Parts: sequence; C-alpha cells; structure tokens
Amino acid sequence: MKNIYLSLLMAGCLAACSEAPTPKVAEPQPIMQNNQLRFPEGNSQLALLVTVPAKASEAIAVDLPAHLVWNEDRTQRIYAPLAGRVASIHTDLGKSVRKGETLLALLSPEFGAAQADASKAMADLRFAEKNFYRQKELFDAGIVARKDFEQTETDALRAKAEADRAVARINLYGAHGMVNQQLTLNSDMAGVVVEKNVNPGQEIRPEQFGPGALALFVVSDPSSLWVQIDAQEADISALKPGASFELSVAALGDQKFKGRVMASADVIDPNTRTIKVRGVVENPQRMLKAEMLGTAQIHRSLGQGLVVPASAVLLRGTQHWVFVKTAADTFEPRMVKLSYEGSKVSIVSSGLQTNDQVVSENSLLLAREFRIAEETAKSTAAANGKATESK
Repeated sequence: MKNIYLSLLMAGCLAACSEAPTPKVAEPQPIMQNNQLRFPEGNSQLALLVTVPAKASEAIAVDLPAHLVWNEDRTQRIYAPLAGRVASIHTDLGKSVRKGETLLALLSPEFGAAQADASKAMADLRFAEKNFYRQKELFDAGIVARKDFEQTETDALRAKAEADRAVARINLYGAHGMVNQQLTLNSDMAGVVVEKNVNPGQEIRPEQFGPGALALFVVSDPSSLWVQIDAQEADISALKPGASFELSVAALGDQKFKGRVMASADVIDPNTRTIKVRGVVENPQRMLKAEMLGTAQIHRSLGQGLVVPASAVLLRGTQHWVFVKTAADTFEPRMVKLSYEGSKVSIVSSGLQTNDQVVSENSLLLAREFRIAEETAKSTAAANGKATESK
C-alpha cells in the first residue's frame, strides 16, 4: 500500500511539472484615428486619465510668500550715543516697559565731559549776566561808554547761547544737576523688550552699538506686525494700498489672519523679479511671531478666458497644448493660448470651449501614448506604401 501511495504522489508531481504556464494576454493598445487617440476597451490606462471641465474665468486665489517682521511704526531701537561701561540693567527680554522707563544706565566719561561743559557754560552765563547788569547801571549813570556797554551785552548773549547749547545736549540724554557721568537710556514708547544685546559691566562703544549696527535694546508692540510680501508683476494690481489679504502660517495650521496692504515698492528686484509689498496684520493674541514665514493669499481677477488646472497644460517647443476628452475612450490634442500661467491654474484665452473635458491628471502619460501611437501609424502607413509599390 505504501508503494502505491508513493507512486501516486510522484505521478502528481510529474503532472504538475509538465503543466505549461498560462500565457499572458497582451493589453490592447490605443490607436490613432483622425488625429485622435482612441483607447480600446479594457485598457488599464484609461482609468488614470482624470478630466475636469473648462470653466469661465473668475477671481482666483493666489498664494504669495510672506515674511513677518516688527511693525517699524511701533518699534524703537535703542543705541548708545556715547561710549561708556554698563552700570546697571533695568529690564530684560520679554519684559513690558512704559514710556520713559529707564532700560540701562552707563558710566560715561564722555557724558561727564558734556555735563561739565554745561556746568561751565551756566557759570559763564551767570557771570556774563551780572557783568551786563553792572555795566548797564554804570552806562545809565554816564560812567562807562556805550561801546563798553554794548560789548558787555554781546558777551552776555554769547554766554547764553553757549549755555543753551550745552544744556540742550545733556537734556537730550537726561539732565542732571551735578557731574556724575551717569547716562541713562530710556524707552520713548510703551511696548515689550523683544531684543536685548547687552550684559552687565560691558564696555559700550558707539561704533559697535550705533545706527546701522547692533541695537542694545529693541522695544516693539507685538500686537501689530508688518508682513513683507514678494509679489509677481502680474499680481501688483491686486495689492494696492488698502487691499486686503489673508495670512497663513504652517506652524498655526488652518488659522487665517486678516491683513491690509500699506505700501508697495516702485522697483522690481532684479534677482528674484519680484516686487516688495508691505502689509500689516493685527496680532492681539500674539500668536504670530516676527521672522515667521507664511503665505499671503489674495484674490485676483484674471479677465476673460477659461480656467484649467496648471497640470493640464503641456509645453511643446513654444506652444501650449491640452488634451480634450471627446468621447468615453477618445482624446484629442488642442493647441491653446494662455493669458495667465500660474502654479495652480492657467487661463486659456483661445483653443477651448466652455465645458470641454480637459485631462488634468497624467496628461504626460497621455502625451507619451499619443506619440507612440502616432509613430506606429506612420510606420504602418510606410509599410503599406512599400507593399503597394512592390505589387
């Protein structure tokens, strides 16, 4: 019995090995008919060709790169006007400050010299005024000559001018009644310390911390930020002062912030071919941060024409083409002219009719199949011509 089972098993294995694999049936290929590509029934590529209707042009949403910066109308950069050493720091990063609040105190010999000049000028003024009044009394009594009196009057006026200049200089940085060399830097606006670049005991020189260089403190109101937008030439008409836009930031998800255009540049950046546009966005919750990168969305009217997806437009040489679905299994290439070409949509000014079904996905695959079918049709026609000549 065991031998019988073994024989049957071997016979089954031999039968299985002798069975030939089922031949794979070739998929029917599309063919050319009257400059149209027709797919035979059962072709798998037909399901990949997604179409959308060409619709009349309306206002479209255009996304532009944006960059958040401090609102310079509500920002103060504080520099050291004179050299000195940091004596004390009265605030820190992120702290709120009031208008006129002291941020930093410096021990500045230069400021001490200015204080000394002011004290000397005031002393000279008091002396000149006393001398003037004395000479006036003598002149009224006929004791001194008019020339001497007028010279005394001139000296008093000069002393007053010098005193006014010296006092105005120290008043610019904070007036003091004595020479103490203490220069205080105050905030001229209420806001938040958003930048701090100073340490205790640090030596400060104006060339290090002066206009055009690093600021000791930056005080700003972060409840309002500027938005720097890089606009294309074609988009500038929709970004006139007063126009609105929506700002989105990737880090904040789908949340939108309303913004308003304030100004635009009168020159095109030669490197990026963009125009700088400045907008403002309110930030009461302080969710937006300076130096964030975002997207400013505007709505722009593109004029007359038909809207198609940008992925539907193919470029062959210098001409634009789209594929139109003329039947359930038939596609036709159309040469079109564009009045607008964007990253998401394009506007066709001629070459299409309203509601034409345009291939929006895998149009490159369709172009490849069209080219193959076209070359096959030419080869077949040439072969038939040679066969006819031989007969």
